[in-house]
Amino acid sequence: MTKIDVLLGLQWGDEGKGKIVDVLTPDYDVIARFQGGPNAGHTLEFNGTKHVLHIIPSGIFHDDKINLIGNGVLIEPNIFRQEIEALAEKGVDATRNLYISKKAHLILPSHRMMDAANEQAKGNSRIGSTLKGIGPAYTDKIARSGLRVGDIMADDFSERYHLLKVQHLQMAQTLRFDVDSFRIDGMTLDQYEELWMHSLDTLRRFRFVNSEYFINQCLRDDKKVLAEGAQAMMLDIDFGTYPFVTSSSTITAGVCTGLGVAPSSVGRVMGITKAYCTRVGAGPFPTELFDQTGRTLCEQGHEFGATTGRPRRCGWIDLPALRYACMINGVTDLFVTKPDVMNNFPQINMCTAYEIEGQRTDEIPFEYNTVPITPVLTSFEGWQCSLEGTTSYDQLPVQLRHYLATIEQQTGVSIRAVSISPDRKDVIFKQ
Repeated sequence: MTKIDVLLGLQWGDEGKGKIVDVLTPDYDVIARFQGGPNAGHTLEFNGTKHVLHIIPSGIFHDDKINLIGNGVLIEPNIFRQEIEALAEKGVDATRNLYISKKAHLILPSHRMMDAANEQAKGNSRIGSTLKGIGPAYTDKIARSGLRVGDIMADDFSERYHLLKVQHLQMAQTLRFDVDSFRIDGMTLDQYEELWMHSLDTLRRFRFVNSEYFINQCLRDDKKVLAEGAQAMMLDIDFGTYPFVTSSSTITAGVCTGLGVAPSSVGRVMGITKAYCTRVGAGPFPTELFDQTGRTLCEQGHEFGATTGRPRRCGWIDLPALRYACMINGVTDLFVTKPDVMNNFPQINMCTAYEIEGQRTDEIPFEYNTVPITPVLTSFEGWQCSLEGTTSYDQLPVQLRHYLATIEQQTGVSIRAVSISPDRKDVIFKQ
């Protein structure tokens, strides 16, 4: 029986997971998403074209590979339909190799309304939600009132749908939210609901499976499986910068609950980190840069959310957070992305510790959101040259290799590959 390998983000998301999954897919038989939903934005670029996926696994462009949406994923049927239609325009027929767990939960239009209502109610304490309905849908899942993919085949689906919608409308009224003025993509709730219902027909075209049996049978058949995470470690509901987190388990442990596999089935854990740091929305960010350097990182790195379009906050790489992520997830391999964004920097900094109330620490404190944190910075000489045309690790500038070696030394994890451009061909494997 083979092990299931895992690939996940180690920062606050947007590390380039989609691209690395796409690059690794030829080595696997099955690519399986295990958590998150349309709040994810996995960008792939090849043959001069950019592709953004939200719900569908990043192996979908390889038609000889199985792609699975696991039970831990949330599906918004209208967004799913739009993704399927966008793929079809590119000549990809996802019905051929995409399987969907019957136990995956659905995001209703009224979940998206509740997302907006909850954010409004928080006022200045809002977390910066993507407003895709993620939190309310996971709330209903935990409250045991949610609807799942398999339910759309049931005779009483419409009745159960409307019962849940009425509950959401009542909650919105309690929060004094103006439902009548609420819009999704310019449509009223009822108008969007009509489109949402129509989108269920697209969902029904796919093969629904008992995904826990499906994935374990794949492992017994010695198929190589790669579990694809969404968001990232520092947004995990338990170990991230709570409450400025997502609503799912983004870590290696989430693979077990999001796909239905035993902990003993997990093999290699591949973690993705940028050569610097970014995050979207509110929450602590000790190494954030508010000067021209930060703006340059944003501009040169095209740091705008694939899902929200919001500019990302940018800063130096944060090694206390990265070490923490490697520890929690049992990371065995590192992938480093986007060092090319800093090609023209004469000096590059790296946060190697925190200073809190005059004391130096390597740990992520419980009070991460509330205490002033000063990053302890180590400076590195920049490489100040283009990385274009580099085809081997040894060809990378010596300054960059020194920077990467420090990441390895500080985390205790070996770097497997470095991505030096958005294109899938520009991933430089170390060995």
